[in-house]
Amino acid sequence: MNFNLFPLFAVEGGFGLNLNPLDTNLINLIIVIGVLFTFLRGFLGEMLERRRQAILANLSDAEQNLKNASVALNKAQLDLAEAQERAARILADGKTRAESIRVNSERRTIDAMAALKQDAIADLSAEMVRISEELRLQTALQAIEKAMVTLPTKLDETAHSKLIDQSIVNLEQA
Repeated sequence: MNFNLFPLFAVEGGFGLNLNPLDTNLINLIIVIGVLFTFLRGFLGEMLERRRQAILANLSDAEQNLKNASVALNKAQLDLAEAQERAARILADGKTRAESIRVNSERRTIDAMAALKQDAIADLSAEMVRISEELRLQTALQAIEKAMVTLPTKLDETAHSKLIDQSIVNLEQA
């Protein structure tokens, strides 16, 4: 069925419109594909080849980056393990040092307390000796005063000379 839209322009064998979709679409597609293939083959081929090369280069770079990242990750994990080991050693050393300092501090405190106690005992002993000597001296002075008061009335001349002689002998022996 040949339907002519432009009957005024249509002349025998002239211009007409074919409305059969199967005939017209197939012919149009073949023409368009042929024109595209002919004119765009070089341009599209080069563009697709450049794109393929860029994709391959990106894949190669990505693989290299993955290898580098894996190496860096392994190194970082080793460094982390080493750092953790060092931290554990430092912590253990710190605990040991703290314990040693604590023990030394306790020992020095005990020694200082013992020295203070010894000093206090020595001071107390010295004070006791001083007080004892002072009491002895006061007692002796009081006894001498009392003796001086009572002795002249109770001693006669012979007893007095005998006492002096005996005191001289005691002084010579000392």
